[in-house]
Amino acid sequence: MLVVKLEPNESVTAEAGAMTYMEPNIDVKTRMRERSLLGTLGLSLLGRQSFFVNDYRAKEGAGEVAFVSAPVGDIETLEVKPNQGYIIQSASYIASTQNVDLDMKWQGFTKGLFGQGLFMIKVSGEGKLFINTFGAIDKHTLEAGKSLIVDNFHLVAFSDSCDYNVRKFGGLKSTIQVPAMCTYKRKT
Repeated sequence: MLVVKLEPNESVTAEAGAMTYMEPNIDVKTRMRERSLLGTLGLSLLGRQSFFVNDYRAKEGAGEVAFVSAPVGDIETLEVKPNQGYIIQSASYIASTQNVDLDMKWQGFTKGLFGQGLFMIKVSGEGKLFINTFGAIDKHTLEAGKSLIVDNFHLVAFSDSCDYNVRKFGGLKSTIQVPAMCTYKRKT
């Protein structure tokens, strides 16, 4: 469970249906996910995100609100900074602070069909991003020029400073069961 303690007039945005409890001084406003209808439709239809999100704002003092997402597992907080964003699996998004922007990222047919889907979520801006996964999150920090091979079904998020490609793994039997592996390389 993600528990957010908000200072007066501070707010957080979350998926519709993610809230489990909140204190009475939290004001909730529902809105379309993005500023444009096309952006909202893209994230909803292609990114499997809800069409609407809720903005939770503490009024008349500090307040607390808690969220969960469908998969039961670890929750991670990522710091999003200018020129330091993330690419995340569509189902991993729980919530974010107000200055974090979400957009669809086309993966291309090869990455899409054998990776995490045709679209992932590109995260930019500045603030906190809250993600989760089914099971535990195993975090790896790559040094410049270093690579890591990850099973495409276990990917949660990666820094937008990484390049990645999808390739066949093993023989025919492995390919049928696990279509591809992703190789992530930190840009130099």
